[in-house]
Amino acid sequence: MGKPTGFLEHGRELPQKIDPSVRIENNKEFVLNEEFGDKINTQASRCMDCGVPFCHNGCPIGNIIPEFNDAVYRDSWEEAWNILSSTNNFPEFTGRVCPAPCESACVLGINQDPITICNIEKTIVETAYREGYAKPKTPRSRTGKTIAIIGSGPAGLAAAEQLNSAGHSVTVFERDEKVGGLLRFGIPDFKLGMDVIDRKINLMAEAGVEFKVNQHIGVDVNAQQLRQEFDVVLLTGGSTVPRDLPVPGRELKGVHFAMEFLGQNNRRANDMDLQGEEIHAKDKHIVVIGGGDTGSDCVGTSNRHKAASVTQVEIMPIPPEKRPANMPWPQYPMIMKTTTSHEEGCDRHWNILTKEFIGNDKGEVTGLRIADIVWQDAKPGERPGFEEVANSERVIPCDMAFLAMGFLHPEPTGVLAQLDIKLDDRGNVATDGFATSQKGVFAAGDMRTGQSLVVRCINEGRECAIAIDDYLMGNSNLEAKADSLMLSA
Repeated sequence: MGKPTGFLEHGRELPQKIDPSVRIENNKEFVLNEEFGDKINTQASRCMDCGVPFCHNGCPIGNIIPEFNDAVYRDSWEEAWNILSSTNNFPEFTGRVCPAPCESACVLGINQDPITICNIEKTIVETAYREGYAKPKTPRSRTGKTIAIIGSGPAGLAAAEQLNSAGHSVTVFERDEKVGGLLRFGIPDFKLGMDVIDRKINLMAEAGVEFKVNQHIGVDVNAQQLRQEFDVVLLTGGSTVPRDLPVPGRELKGVHFAMEFLGQNNRRANDMDLQGEEIHAKDKHIVVIGGGDTGSDCVGTSNRHKAASVTQVEIMPIPPEKRPANMPWPQYPMIMKTTTSHEEGCDRHWNILTKEFIGNDKGEVTGLRIADIVWQDAKPGERPGFEEVANSERVIPCDMAFLAMGFLHPEPTGVLAQLDIKLDDRGNVATDGFATSQKGVFAAGDMRTGQSLVVRCINEGRECAIAIDDYLMGNSNLEAKADSLMLSA
């Protein structure tokens, strides 16, 4: 702990953001982190000597947060980087898109605003790249073992870097033309730019990880072929089957899944092939169905397209403004969140039932029939139900709708069918630890657990790498490497 009285002397501060009216003119990041200057040291000084740092428990990858905060306060940036990178393969991602469960678990957050952990993390990683501390994790020797990783999202990439650092030869297969999975084609550039992804991928390639793009395993290449060619196959294809909305009019032109819209916009912003009919929100009345982060991303993207209006509807009740009694510290609370995309303009509604998409004689969506609902208390062992509010049904303008209601499970065809992988009751890959029903085939990330956070997928990849290393070598020292990096800082 750098300054015992820091939390008494300073309040929580974050960098300024470019004004919404200006930032929606492009798809670039808009947080003015570089202009924050010495304030980052002040923010790090707020980390208190709390005895038991619950932020460790709140962080799914167990980041060693008080120690890197102390290093930042002392301007020891290389030390801070060594500590941070010992547990987190991709702080450049989590520092930008993580919802920060660590901050919800911060002890200071019991009666003050918590430490700005995410922003400190982002500053550490940007300093590391600028100063040359971020280097390829090249192994000293090779084991001769080969691993095929199918899918290049955060779980696959984390496993790839860990297993390569252990000396195994790792090949990552990606069905799209560039590596990154959901990171590249699901998260808008204004939150996570492709250049940030590329610089990390370049370091991994320098360290020896081989990337093969435009390789749709299960379609272009039979998965059984990889199983014969490699010692281990790791499945990290994600949970990619979206939740649909089976109401009348669903087939109308202009009703899209959110990822169709977001992925195409990232392609457009980076001069890539759009792959399919263009989806653009300019001058349209947009309705986003779903109140989570994906829905928020659709809001921000629609604003950048200069939509005529943007409305977001959610079937669930409006969350409370403050931490509710049933979600006490240090739990991550489900509270009202206004994102930067909402700041840019959005009409938000809760307790809304979507009943029908209304169309014209051209088969195009023109409106959305909705109604208000009231949720009922759940009976023991049952899910809560709801009732429609009488005389609340109405039609709102809708020239284009985006379904952002989450994902169900991985695609059951292709890879999973060809390898005859057993699935669980929810349609996810069933595993014993990380091992699937087929010997030598492992699974990690959303494909195994269901839809989750980027930071949880990174943890999945790291933990699975240990299981694969142990399977191949009879033991694993991957955890010890992380400890040694921290101790040598």
